[in-house]
Amino acid sequence: MRFLKILIWVTIIIGLIVFATNNWVPVSVSLWGGLRLDTKLPALVIAAFLIGFLPLYFVHLTQMWRLKKRIMTLEANQRGSALPPPPPASPPPAYAAVDMI
Repeated sequence: MRFLKILIWVTIIIGLIVFATNNWVPVSVSLWGGLRLDTKLPALVIAAFLIGFLPLYFVHLTQMWRLKKRIMTLEANQRGSALPPPPPASPPPAYAAVDMI
C-alpha cells in the first residue's frame, strides 16, 4: 500500500512538472477595480487548485477527528458499562419423571 501511495505522488509531481514546463507563459487576470495580475499559468492553476482543495480538506480532517473522538467515547462507555457474564445455567435433567397411575 505504501508503494502505491508513493507511486501516485510521484506520478502527480512528474505530471505537474511537465505541465509547468510546457505552459510557462504569462497570463493576465483581471481583478476588481481595474486591477490586473500578471502571473505564470502554472502558478495560477496551482493557486486555484489549492483554493478549492484546502478548505474541503480541512473540513474532512475535522470530521475524521470528531468521528474518532466519538468512537473512542463509545468504546470507553461500552467497556465501563459491561455487565458481568450471567452465571451458567444448570443443565436440564436427563429424564423427566412422569407419574402414571
